[in-house]
Amino acid sequence: MAKKLPAKKGKDSRFDRLILVGIAVSILVIALALWGPLRKFRSTGEKRPPAQQTRQQEPAPLAKPAPRKPASSAIKNEPPKHATGPALLGGSVPEKTVQVSIVIDDLGTDVKLAREVLALPAKITFAVMPGLTQSRKVAELAKQGNREVLIHLPMEYRGKNGKPAPGMLRSDMTPMELLTTVSDDVESVPGAIGINNHEGSSLTENKEAMNFLMAELKARNLMFLDSFTSAKSVAYATAKEFGLKAAKRDVFLDNEGDNPAYIRKQLDELADLARKNGKAIGIGHPHPVTINELRKWLSEADKQGIEIVPVSKLMQ
Repeated sequence: MAKKLPAKKGKDSRFDRLILVGIAVSILVIALALWGPLRKFRSTGEKRPPAQQTRQQEPAPLAKPAPRKPASSAIKNEPPKHATGPALLGGSVPEKTVQVSIVIDDLGTDVKLAREVLALPAKITFAVMPGLTQSRKVAELAKQGNREVLIHLPMEYRGKNGKPAPGMLRSDMTPMELLTTVSDDVESVPGAIGINNHEGSSLTENKEAMNFLMAELKARNLMFLDSFTSAKSVAYATAKEFGLKAAKRDVFLDNEGDNPAYIRKQLDELADLARKNGKAIGIGHPHPVTINELRKWLSEADKQGIEIVPVSKLMQ
């Protein structure tokens, strides 16, 4: 009869249980390391999914932004904003429109000449001499034709080339005489929006006389155009001091009134100044040659980007 195996002592049984528990715990730890929360303690040498690696790395320092190119370089090949449809297709871009005002002086002696100026294809400004037999009629004719009127006010000149004229302002006048003369001149040219000086190479240099004149024009709400017959004229500056709307002549068109080539050259200079400054004022006279050259030049002005405007639009 076989012998029974002797039963293990209590100490051995406890040891066996400890081994089993240890094995179970080891298995649990391994499982947690592979699939549980403990996986984040894995060696950094292991391969990780890209998204997880990104989360574990410290954020890289921000790179210095590259300098921006000027906005103009980014659009340098784009057409100008004012380009038209043909320009976008490779056509030419029309020039920017500039403004020109043309004033015709010395009107008031002959209604026929005034009608010829009125027939020009643009809003020419009429500068009418005061105190002449046809002054009032010419001024009214201009207003009927929707043309602006200036009083072409005679002023004292220097030298022997000037000619005395009705309504002339002189430096030997008292303030009251000067103001009375201005009042008579204004009355003889109804509807005028302002004045420009006829001659006046002497009086426009006289600051005291200009102070009296501009104070009176201010009271009458009249504008002032300095014909600029003297480089030393203080008339325009004085007008601005008194807060008048004022401007200054840029080009005389017909100092050589019987020379068509000279007048064309002056008209070209007027256009060049307008393109340079955005605006320009030219003064001419009702000579037949001047009117003829103006008619031809005005017919092409629109194509050159030139708008002919009344002189008040260029007064500031």
